[in-house]
Amino acid sequence: MNWLNILGIAVGLAMDAFAVSIAAGLTIPHLTGRHVFRLAWHFGFFQFMMPILGWLAGTTVSSYISAYDHWVAFGLLIFIGGKMLRQAFSGSQEQTRGDPTRGLMLVTLSVATSIDALAVGLSLAFLRVSIWIPSVVIGFVAGALTTVGILFGSRLGGRWQRGAEMVGGVILILIGLRIVVSHIHG
Repeated sequence: MNWLNILGIAVGLAMDAFAVSIAAGLTIPHLTGRHVFRLAWHFGFFQFMMPILGWLAGTTVSSYISAYDHWVAFGLLIFIGGKMLRQAFSGSQEQTRGDPTRGLMLVTLSVATSIDALAVGLSLAFLRVSIWIPSVVIGFVAGALTTVGILFGSRLGGRWQRGAEMVGGVILILIGLRIVVSHIHG
């Protein structure tokens, strides 16, 4: 597998993380370096680890995972997006807003945006391709695009403070729908 293929796969896998990081940047009122680091680290780490896990699983569980991986990602993103929309419509937004770079929400988003990477790892196992270099590139690209996304979202959020959380929730729901539709029709 050549570098251009690896980079193409990495960018493709990082697009969900990029979009979710924009949504996260929209919802954080005072973005700090800690927010950026936590989100980029976790998204990059999960994107790095999932192909390895998929590769290790190989052919033994591929039929089980491919049957429902898109539904898991869909459910997680709908849950988080719905929560963000509910908070956007509540009267006490500032008090109830969760930090998407902490706790269970961070882990949930990390898993939801990296499930496709698990399938890529399975595919690479079938092709008998070494997983280490692709996984490192996938993780690095995801971390870098997450950094760009959260910073971009934060700049937009400062200008659109009132509807930022609603936009973020809708983005997550749309990503979830795109995942399901692409797996059903693809």
